[in-house]
Order: sequence, then C-alpha cells, then structure tokens
Amino acid sequence: MTTVELIDVGTPTTTLWLPLYASLIPCGFPSPATDELEELFDLNRLLFRHPEATYLVRVSGESMQGAEIHSGDLLAVDKHLEADHNHIVVAVIEGECTVKRLVRRGTSWWLQAENPDYPDYPITEPDNLRIWGVVTHVVHELIPGRLTALIRSRD
Repeated sequence: MTTVELIDVGTPTTTLWLPLYASLIPCGFPSPATDELEELFDLNRLLFRHPEATYLVRVSGESMQGAEIHSGDLLAVDKHLEADHNHIVVAVIEGECTVKRLVRRGTSWWLQAENPDYPDYPITEPDNLRIWGVVTHVVHELIPGRLTALIRSRD
C-alpha cells in the first residue's frame, strides 16, 4: 500500500502573490516568449480552496504512478469535498492509510491502484473504510531533495 505522512501546515495567513503571464509556453519547439503580465495569482487560492479543511501529505510507494503520483510527492487533500467516482482519495482501510482512486463498477465501489503491479481493493465492508479527503493537487519535485529539506527544517 502507498503510505502517507501527514504534515501540519495550519491555515495560510500570508497571501503569496506570484506573477502569472498571459502567454502559454509550448513544451515542443521554442517560440518567442512575451513578457505580458496578466495578473498576480495567489497559490493559496489554488491549493487551499477550503483552508480550514485542507491538509498536506507526502506519499511513499509506487501504486499511483499512472496518476503521476510518485514516492516523495506532496498532495493537497481537501476534507470538505465529498468523494465521488474517479476521485483520488486518502483512505484508511482497516487502520492502514493509503492513496487510491475511488471507482464505481456497476453497483460496487473499489479503491483502484494506478499501477498494474498493485491490486485493486473492493469495498465490501464500508464500515472498515474511512475517506480522509479528496486529493486536489500534486506537487512533484523536479530538484530532488529540496522538498524533504524544507519539511525537515520545520521540525
């Protein structure tokens, strides 16, 4: 199972205004970029739509690779949202925490891995399952070690 490490972030009290440019940057061939500033954007508004009900977790394991969730990634999880078909959720099954896709197949519900090497989990006893929230965003580190260092510096 993919495991998660809960990170207490509290309520964002500072607005983080960053420049958001109007032009799209292609991932293919380069094109001349413009310096047209469209607006200032607060990342807190994106990641924490319900700050009082949102938390961050770090994941370990490879069961969600197909959803581009990798070991060490940081997830924003919103407890305010109601989990529904095809949402990626943080769930507790028989006391163990995991990240999986919640899917309905006919009349049955499953927690589905996004890696064929991992089995899906049928929800046969709903009383043994707790949904801790819906994953809304994934922060995937491109410079290895920075995220871990920043989190450790909070300790």
